Amino acid sequence: MSKSFTIHDLPKEERPRERLVKFGEQALSAQELLQLILGRGIAGESVAVTAQKLLSQFGSLQKLAEANIEELSLIKGIGLAKATQLKAVFEIGHRLSNQTPSYKSKELTDPKKVYQLIKSKLKNYHKEHFYVIALNSRNHSVAEVSIGSLNASIVHPREVFAEAIKNKAASVIFVHNHPSGDPEPSEDDLLLTKRLVKAGKILGIEVIDHIIVTKNDFFSFKEKKLI
Repeated sequence: MSKSFTIHDLPKEERPRERLVKFGEQALSAQELLQLILGRGIAGESVAVTAQKLLSQFGSLQKLAEANIEELSLIKGIGLAKATQLKAVFEIGHRLSNQTPSYKSKELTDPKKVYQLIKSKLKNYHKEHFYVIALNSRNHSVAEVSIGSLNASIVHPREVFAEAIKNKAASVIFVHNHPSGDPEPSEDDLLLTKRLVKAGKILGIEVIDHIIVTKNDFFSFKEKKLI
């Protein structure tokens, strides 16, 4: 009977588990990470070969993550049990990437924390979406105010501050995305921000910041001393 190859067939210093412990998970290749998930190969085929077949068949980790149980099970060496293991791991990663961090109101004076709070909501939109974060002494609320065109949001102070007043907010932070990937404010963004700051002063609601979000970056009006 053919021997069932496992990770333990590799020299100890080359085994993914030992390499992860020594160098950290980020040092491992996608193939090595898959080997750790799968655990063992099948008769006549090492787990390294099975992992490489998965990557070759689907072309990338993203495509592999999108594959369904049936598609995964068609790969030799991937039965129902291993297919469900893979789906479970990818789903955990998906949920973590979309998990919104929890911050107290006072922490949101840091633009980086606002970016972490809101980026999962905005990073993949193809139109501009405008959000207002209403802050009071104890907590905060996040509300979408408008959805614009491909490259322009349509925002009126009335809708923006209605959310703040409803939540008894003492201050607000505005956030919107740039689908283009360029976080630099447009002339319209600059004019809108000035208009909203002025309206906030009339209402007694402080505008702390206006943050423009892209998939990988952000622009803070506060950091650039534009507010």
